[in-house]
Amino acid sequence: MSVHSEIKKITTETLRKMKFDKEKITMLTAYDFTTAKMVDAGGVDAILIGDSAANVMAGFETTLPITLDQMIYHTQCVVRGVDRALVVADLPFGTYQSNPEKALESAVRMMKEGGAHAVKIEGGKEIEESIRKIVNAGIPVCGHLGLTPQSIYQFGTYKVRAKEEAEAEKLIADCQLLEELGCFAVVLEKIPAALAKKASESISIPTIGIGAGPDCDGQVLVYHDMVGMNQGFSPKFLRRYLDLYSEITGAVSQYVKDVKSSDFPNDKESY
Repeated sequence: MSVHSEIKKITTETLRKMKFDKEKITMLTAYDFTTAKMVDAGGVDAILIGDSAANVMAGFETTLPITLDQMIYHTQCVVRGVDRALVVADLPFGTYQSNPEKALESAVRMMKEGGAHAVKIEGGKEIEESIRKIVNAGIPVCGHLGLTPQSIYQFGTYKVRAKEEAEAEKLIADCQLLEELGCFAVVLEKIPAALAKKASESISIPTIGIGAGPDCDGQVLVYHDMVGMNQGFSPKFLRRYLDLYSEITGAVSQYVKDVKSSDFPNDKESY
């Protein structure tokens, strides 16, 4: 039995202890009550209400269009379904980059209205003052470095980040800065595995990887990708545990057939 499996609620401190004890951290996304309930029951340590909701829930090409109000709504839905996991919510694009006051206001709304246990924001040195302001207000912050999808138009591509030495050095420096500022964890997205290992060893707060190799302190995947609801999206880092797209479309087709042929509802299914 794992060290923390008897713990009723996972906290940021639990995650720190897991890193210290060399126990891997598991994180998945969820955006609604029903999914959150299943993911939590499955034993995941943390649930991320990612701004990836813009893609998988709303059908946008990037994460940029989703608003703070929409993210708060998704967070409220998830929180109602969770008994045990730590609930971390993304602050969406434009709600924290421009000035620290706005960043704090956004984070406070996410905690008070959304019911999140922590917030996640993208970037390092560039958003130092925003992180400082939020942490000083007593709000737990998870950082996010490497491929930062909110900056997609700046990068122009979703390819692996920090392959060049200068960017790799900045990533390590940003990891250390995030720890100094009081972040409780940092997500590392789509960076070389060797760099993720080096970054993880350079700080005492947990790293949670997505496309960042096996040496991070934990892993995160988007739930819809992991259970195979998205057909078109299959990056190298993704392991599909189910093929729900085929299962669900098959079930729907069978339902259509049964109704059309008057097989459903039958006598047993009628009052």
